[in-house]
Amino acid sequence: MIIVMKSHASNREISFVVNQIEAYGYRVHLSQGTERTIIGVVGDDRPLENHNFELLSGVEKVVRILQPFKLASRDFHPEDTTFEVRGVPIGGTKLAIMAGPCAVESRSQLIETAWAVKEAGAGILRGGAFKPRSSPYSFQGLGEDGLEMLAEAREETGLPIITEVMAPEAVATVGKYTDIFQIGARNMQNYPLLLAVGRTQIPVFVKRGMSSTMQELLMSAEYVLAGGNRNVMVCERGIRTFEPATRNTLDINAVPLLKQWTHLPVFADPSHGTGKWDLVAPTARACIAAGADGLIIEVHPHPENAMSDGAQSLKPERFAELVCDLRRLAPVVGRTL
Repeated sequence: MIIVMKSHASNREISFVVNQIEAYGYRVHLSQGTERTIIGVVGDDRPLENHNFELLSGVEKVVRILQPFKLASRDFHPEDTTFEVRGVPIGGTKLAIMAGPCAVESRSQLIETAWAVKEAGAGILRGGAFKPRSSPYSFQGLGEDGLEMLAEAREETGLPIITEVMAPEAVATVGKYTDIFQIGARNMQNYPLLLAVGRTQIPVFVKRGMSSTMQELLMSAEYVLAGGNRNVMVCERGIRTFEPATRNTLDINAVPLLKQWTHLPVFADPSHGTGKWDLVAPTARACIAAGADGLIIEVHPHPENAMSDGAQSLKPERFAELVCDLRRLAPVVGRTL
């Protein structure tokens, strides 16, 4: 439920409505614009439906949000959410491109890639220090050593970094280094982890689970928002289907539909979505054309020797070609890069 206050509602009237809601045991989220104050009721608000908030002084109308995600809903927050990460815009008209290796393998590999993606036009460096793998025998990442290398790459290039956090107890450690927490597909419904990152003010990037619906993705984002962290992004990264020709099926439909449902920035991951480097560029262009606010792309200087996901990684020169393509495409869809 959201309660829309009248344009001339006083602070006293707003406070009275807030106190009434809290008296019933609910939490309140205030969205104060230049003309209207919107009061969001956080929690299952069905028991409140019998209360006539419309009759309270200063209230213009009460809107029942039918979707189970409230704070992530565009009904609650009609305007697109925008914010910055170390000066890099997220949301809005400017596209955000995140690029880098799937896994941090060495200092030289990371620094080489970081400079390459920056020179090509990426605004944020991605790299995994902790790698959740299907096999316990696969490379699991360098851990905190990898985080230190990412921080060094940021110092050298000026690129903010995004890296995955895998467990609630790791949030404090990863948070010392990263500019964006990535919640991977396998952890999309790790609710203790979502609550933990929600208690921070570090931006959070939530990837869609490989067998999850879009509603489930937004409910996971809701966990982070409900914790008080408003700087949240969601990412379509491909879902598991019957089709074996690609690693996953990149659900491009999800991009425009998510843009209808939520005010949160919507990203796409054509690397995991296809699993094949030669499909990354065309699907990346398609996602931007469909309305994505940005992309996250795997780039490796020597993908044939990559310790993780080499088959879907672009070489730096191919990534540079893709960015050139996106620069030509962006104005067609009302964006800049």
